[in-house]
Amino acid sequence: MNARRLLLDAGNTRLKWAVVEDGQWQAQGSAHYSDLSALTRVLEREAVCYAASVVRAQHEAEITALLAPWAISPIWLSAEARFADVVNTYMNPQQLGVDRWMGLIAARQRSQTATLVVSAGTAMTVDALSPEAQFLGGLIVPGFFMMQRALQQGTANVVEVSGTWQTFPRATADAVHSGVIAALCGAMQRQYAHLTKTAGMQPHCILTGGDAACLLPYLDMPVDHVPALVLEGMERVTRESESK
Repeated sequence: MNARRLLLDAGNTRLKWAVVEDGQWQAQGSAHYSDLSALTRVLEREAVCYAASVVRAQHEAEITALLAPWAISPIWLSAEARFADVVNTYMNPQQLGVDRWMGLIAARQRSQTATLVVSAGTAMTVDALSPEAQFLGGLIVPGFFMMQRALQQGTANVVEVSGTWQTFPRATADAVHSGVIAALCGAMQRQYAHLTKTAGMQPHCILTGGDAACLLPYLDMPVDHVPALVLEGMERVTRESESK
């Protein structure tokens, strides 16, 4: 097994990475695609690189080109029908976003009970995992800034002005800001209630993604914030793959 692995979580907005060597996390970081210079500082020639991508082919090509001078060729991961005890019940298992799949695997590693796995990024996904590690299904909703842009572009009197959270907003900017938070938290809390009923127990809830911190203060349920959840799943999958 190669002792050093470079893991890349290529999201819609940012690229996150981790360097794992001999079972230890040596480096972590993230950056917008417009400036990935911080990533180049952790690269070593011919490193084994694994990537989980939900981005357009253009960004995947940019990542491949960035790694080429170090003779690194990324291995692109995808969702599978099963990993260990985690079962992917999607009608087409490979159609499930690889980031969601890695998040489910990492969540199972952290929790052996019913678990709600939420990733709040460009889009927000809300995925349910049964106590037996069966993926029950999940929601995809527009993320924080996507909802804001939809209102700004689709209505005449909503302008690009930052608002703040108000329980009963009395200004348009505050109404937009508070409405988006309420919608996202509502999707989470509704699925949490459904999973509680289905599993017959209070689920564990794990929240990740770039907008997680925006939602945490407004959730009426216990939540674990795990920023590197997808990378954790990738670490386990690649470690076990290399050990075979």
